[in-house]
Amino acid sequence: MPSPILKRPDAIGAPDEHPEAGVPWHFGDPFAEQRAAARSVAVIDRSHRQVLAARGDERLSWLHLVISQHVTELHEGSGTEALVLDSHGRVEAHMVLAHAESGGEPTVWLDADPGAEVTSALPKGGKQTLLAYLDAMRFWSKVTIEDVTDERAVLTLVGPDSGDVLAKLGIELGDEPYAVADAAGVIARRMPWPGTSVDLLVPRAELPSWWDRITDAGAKPAGSWAFDALRVESLRPRLGVDTDERTIPHEVNWIGSAAHVAKGCYRGQETVSKVFNVGRPPRNLLLLHLDGSPEMTPETGDPVRLGERMVGRVGTVLQHHELGPIALALIKRSVPADAELLAGDEERVVQAAIDPDSIPTEGAAPGREAVARLKG
Repeated sequence: MPSPILKRPDAIGAPDEHPEAGVPWHFGDPFAEQRAAARSVAVIDRSHRQVLAARGDERLSWLHLVISQHVTELHEGSGTEALVLDSHGRVEAHMVLAHAESGGEPTVWLDADPGAEVTSALPKGGKQTLLAYLDAMRFWSKVTIEDVTDERAVLTLVGPDSGDVLAKLGIELGDEPYAVADAAGVIARRMPWPGTSVDLLVPRAELPSWWDRITDAGAKPAGSWAFDALRVESLRPRLGVDTDERTIPHEVNWIGSAAHVAKGCYRGQETVSKVFNVGRPPRNLLLLHLDGSPEMTPETGDPVRLGERMVGRVGTVLQHHELGPIALALIKRSVPADAELLAGDEERVVQAAIDPDSIPTEGAAPGREAVARLKG
């Protein structure tokens, strides 16, 4: 369902088939919106995200068994990120959690990209929605899981002045990452990316009035383009855009933040532990600087080549207010940092260079270090 904010006079919707369809793409000046999000404060409509609610005495112990994150001690007033993996450790869903006492009933709120599908745990079960998968995994646990997307909508404040807006809204929120507050009728969650940001789960029926309250408090209206620009700069992936059917958490910066390497008992855990302890991910999510006109910009899913050899896959592509044309791409680990790459298909090939600051630092694998110490 399209957001009511799209009916605002300056709101421009995303192109057809865009991942952020249904919410404003920009409000007439995407670069000014990016600057506001980076230097002051902007509000972004992300109400197309799916919102689920887990309630019941065993909500944490049950979630701990079905998602990739350690949540048995996720106290009220805190949040985290988590994944659902297939049996081979490949990413199928990404979600952000907020644990709050809402209306006197402790609830774990989970919001995810729209349309997430995961592989059924049943033999030859095929694909099913995230809600159907989680519901099927309840068994006899004292927990309920329901889709509350028609009740709650996500708005995001981005920028160093977010705290000023929160104060005017009467919301007190801790400074630590993933701090959660239930105040003024909304669930607020501080995020460590992109930049300084806070997610607000507002009543969906009050979405237009909350938008007005937030902009009246000083936030500039901004579209999903601004959010994506800062997300790409922060090297944060968008599921299904910067990932493919082979992506494992180690490739896209989700180890630690969304996948716990020490806890067991979740699907795909063997791959997570093995690659972390004794292996290396086959690809890395890197930032590419593109050299080409807007008409020649590569598209999501296009190949990245080194000479005649295909070495990667293009993810999010956009124009950044400072960096110009950039993209996230999954690139093979063996590709040199100074490689002269080509990104795009035969009709839109441009030169691409890896941003050296986006290359992850690799230390010794913990498992290999342990073996070396034993041999020593």
